[in-house]
Amino acid sequence: MFEHIVGRVSLARPIMRTLSWLMAAAATARRYSPNMNDHDVLIIGAGASGLGAAIQLTQTGVRDLVVLEKAPDLGGTWRDNTYPGCACDVPSAIYSYSFAPNPSWTRTFAPQPEIHKYLHDTAASFGIAGKIRYGVEVVRAQWTGTRWELETTAGPYTARILLSATGPWHQPKIPDVPGLDGFPGETFHSARWNHDYDLSGKRIAVIGSGASAVQFVPEIAPKVTRLHLFQRTAQWVLPKPDLPVSTVERQLLHHLPALGQAWRAVVYGATEAFGYGFRHPWLMRQVQLAGQAHLRLTVRNPTLRRALTPDHTLGCKRLLISNTYYRALTGPTVQVHPTAVRAVDGQRLLGADGSTAEVDAIIFATGFHILDMPVASRLHDTDGRSLAHHWRGSPQAYLGTTVAGFPNLYLLLGPNVATGHTSVLMVLEAQLRHVVAAVTRTLREGWTSLEVRHTAQKRFNAQVQAALPGTVYQAGGCSSYYHDSNGRNSFIWPFSTGQLRKQVGRLDIADYLVTKPS
Repeated sequence: MFEHIVGRVSLARPIMRTLSWLMAAAATARRYSPNMNDHDVLIIGAGASGLGAAIQLTQTGVRDLVVLEKAPDLGGTWRDNTYPGCACDVPSAIYSYSFAPNPSWTRTFAPQPEIHKYLHDTAASFGIAGKIRYGVEVVRAQWTGTRWELETTAGPYTARILLSATGPWHQPKIPDVPGLDGFPGETFHSARWNHDYDLSGKRIAVIGSGASAVQFVPEIAPKVTRLHLFQRTAQWVLPKPDLPVSTVERQLLHHLPALGQAWRAVVYGATEAFGYGFRHPWLMRQVQLAGQAHLRLTVRNPTLRRALTPDHTLGCKRLLISNTYYRALTGPTVQVHPTAVRAVDGQRLLGADGSTAEVDAIIFATGFHILDMPVASRLHDTDGRSLAHHWRGSPQAYLGTTVAGFPNLYLLLGPNVATGHTSVLMVLEAQLRHVVAAVTRTLREGWTSLEVRHTAQKRFNAQVQAALPGTVYQAGGCSSYYHDSNGRNSFIWPFSTGQLRKQVGRLDIADYLVTKPS
């Protein structure tokens, strides 16, 4: 019996030593191995901006990179907006990354499903799809002095460098209308379209007459019993030169890339001509004659035509194009209310001009939180103050990309880099040249942080604000989402796209503070 016990103890000793060694090794690994959620670069958002950034950074050798996406799919704006008739209002020839041209667009203005597919295909072809973590929403991010620490719905993350690619066309804006909570029918925003709700035979109110309404109103008007369009401000709508691209033309573009590049250059030049007009409002008043003719030829009723005639210069608000919108408003089932909605009383909408409409559903075409973007309240400096706190209603950044007090943070499509005439992807690529240069140099040199100087940020914003008064955005006589809650234009780039690509795309390290490891 004694020998049996001794034998067991002798056998147990090497087992215990092995277990002790394994436990010590595991503890050492936990202490010294990198956190699975710690990375060199984190990108918030897998829309066109986030995907473009991930591709460009990966191509320059950045390997430790992850994209956090709160939704179950990529695509951003082109994933969320699925309303009937949704399409790009920028020519598809310039609505693709320059490093991934798409010869397969079926129309001169690409429809939403094709753009969404293009983003999927591009992410897959560049090997980015595997770097996206879906269902991870960033709740809070704070700079600690050496790293960004993130709280997410999937646990903590940390990163040396953070890119915010949430975009301005992300969070729908619903107006605060008294009585709306008591409306018994269906309500939804155009960017959250309820495809399960059958509009057939229903009385529908559409609130808003901007870019989304111009596209979906002609699609739904024939299906409904009655459509009431509440239009707070009349918009200029130009004819849309939207044509199908034949199979033969697509094959030529596929086999002759130079032809596609030439066509892209032609379209770019045409949009830049518009951009010149935006900087010289008297020219836009001449282009406006085409809008007046389009309205006069389509809308014969003088009362309706008067209600649809804007009182501002073309280009002051976002440029709208459609061949079907005005025609849809002349239909027998459509009634235009040239007024804001004052209140909702049960199923009745009460207009500010005294008009009423009893409806079964309300569709909001009221835009997005453009300049009060939600991500600004989630990004914090070392003292715990949010970016929204710093901005106080008026977003400011250096070249729309970096913000003083927020090291190693880059904003894609940030303040004052958008234009009213060209592709947002061209703006994005200019920013990416700047961001990629900054990120790769930070990682290569081993810098702790790179932070724009307050003086550089102040100088840039003074330059922008000094140029804006001469543009149609300021001198056109309208109020638009280009202006923030303080009345400041914090959205528009007031110079040419060529200057944007040169100025925003260049990294001038003298405008930055470099912090090296102690």
